[in-house]
Amino acid sequence: MRKRLICSTRPSRTSSFRWLFAALTLCLFFCKLLRAQDGPIRLEALNGADRIRIAVANFKPQSSDPNTGTYKHTFDTTLFNDLNSAGIFDIVSKDMLPQSTPGFPAEINLSQWSAAPANAAMVAFGNISVQGSNLVVNGFLDDAHNTQYPQVFTKQYNQEASDDNARQIAHQFADEIIFRLGGGISGIAETKIYYVKILGADKEIYEMDYDGANQHALTHLGETSLSPRISPDNSRLAFSVLGARGWSVKMFSLLLNRIVEFPSNIGGDISPAWSPSGQQLAFASSRTGQYQIWISDAAGKLSHKITSFSGGNSSPTWNPKTGAQIAWISGRTGLPQLYTMDADGSGVQRLTDGGYASSPSWSPNGQFVAFAWDRKYGPGAPGGQDIYVMEIATKKWIQLTHDGGRCDFPSWSPDGRHIVYANSSDGRANHTRIMSMLADGTQKTALTGAGADMPNWSWK
Repeated sequence: MRKRLICSTRPSRTSSFRWLFAALTLCLFFCKLLRAQDGPIRLEALNGADRIRIAVANFKPQSSDPNTGTYKHTFDTTLFNDLNSAGIFDIVSKDMLPQSTPGFPAEINLSQWSAAPANAAMVAFGNISVQGSNLVVNGFLDDAHNTQYPQVFTKQYNQEASDDNARQIAHQFADEIIFRLGGGISGIAETKIYYVKILGADKEIYEMDYDGANQHALTHLGETSLSPRISPDNSRLAFSVLGARGWSVKMFSLLLNRIVEFPSNIGGDISPAWSPSGQQLAFASSRTGQYQIWISDAAGKLSHKITSFSGGNSSPTWNPKTGAQIAWISGRTGLPQLYTMDADGSGVQRLTDGGYASSPSWSPNGQFVAFAWDRKYGPGAPGGQDIYVMEIATKKWIQLTHDGGRCDFPSWSPDGRHIVYANSSDGRANHTRIMSMLADGTQKTALTGAGADMPNWSWK
């Protein structure tokens, strides 16, 4: 059955060519569209030659504390995985690295790292120690081909010694590397993903790290909670709850770690979405009959309706680049289709040309919308619900998932290089898991086991 519509750094002295190369790499990733004469767009994936080849050395232990080895293993593993997941690097296999373990710049022979078999352009290395009750990490990034001024940057991290903080420091160092080599776009290693956890008859809102670690519950309502949406400042989480009076929007404060006051209207309010300013919420409401798109302020007040179309309207998502447009799903012409409009309800445009569309998510650069689509929906037309990305200006699209079962609820990472989504290989709701992939559809990775749905990536 189909779901209902309601549903201390040092400036780099690397050559200008290397920075130009990084900028061109990003341009390829975000902007290069190879258009068939009459067919869909194709976002060209980065191949190995386009990516920056980087070697990630295991960090050198600098203390005899018995926990140093444990923290070092966590740090090394997390840093390697973060950079490997970034989508802009060609990571040198650990098997191809030189046998030495440099802890300081004076200990590294860059010619060994730039030569075969590593052939590294960049090298990340450093040292780790426990000093008193603190974990101290010194990280370095060197340009393996710049013999005169190899150091791109160095950074020291000093936090309370714990395995969690070893992971956190690795995330911070990875994000710094990604920012420096990725054209000034922040990495996602410190971001969070919010999602629905299916617990029998109940559904609660959970949080996890971008890589699926640290999964834990935020709500304990014992009800059906859906569609979590994190605010741009990461302070509040809006979501829908089915209670005794029907559907309503609730607000969870991540600062207070509890539900906070938010008006509950008579009539179903669902699928909230934050404006990029954090000053407004768009949502779908049936308070005047059929579901329409409404906008309120961040406190849930001053609500006004911006659509008046039959057939049901839901799943609004703002253009995060401008805050001036909203994409949403409407059944005004029959089956649910993808539309855009200005934030005042004017300028309506239909984007999809048939099938069954749902769950749009607007890309951070404002150029694309990811959404779920069954293009062959209908009797006698065996289709499949997959994730697509459409370029709004041209209405041309690319299909990112294929033959993997039901795929739904895509959500962009804040760097625009990744998409998280829900997938059920057999179509059963309690078998749904959260998946992540690069925005060109490659590098698909499961982040959770079964029983997880409706992911939403934090803004930063």
